[in-house]
Amino acid sequence: MKEITVEATLESIPVITDFVDEQLEQFGCPMKAQAQIDIAIDELFSNIVHYAYHPGTGPATVCVEVMETPLSVIITFIDEGVPYDPLSKADPDVTLSAEEREIGGLGIYLVKKNMTEITYEYKDGHNILKIRKDI
Repeated sequence: MKEITVEATLESIPVITDFVDEQLEQFGCPMKAQAQIDIAIDELFSNIVHYAYHPGTGPATVCVEVMETPLSVIITFIDEGVPYDPLSKADPDVTLSAEEREIGGLGIYLVKKNMTEITYEYKDGHNILKIRKDI
């Protein structure tokens, strides 16, 4: 398992994405799966930036574990911000038009749809959000 700790800022998103992509490329991850993972990273890390430490900032750690047989990746996001479970909110009604739909929730909905599994727990003062993508 590899991990990186950065400041929870929007400027850290490309650093996190490059770090994860480097791990995925070592295992020949298909571009489509890598793109889906990159979108999930952007959404989930943006949530940490905007909600965990608002209005300030703080540390966030991202762990990457790649399993070869079958090929899958687990990415864990850990922060010390305020407890927030993004999975507790109901999925948006995507049958409604954009004008009729409530604001928010679409990003996490897309992450749920594109990842194999997503879990959240608050433990020992840390938000711990894990995504798994079977490739």
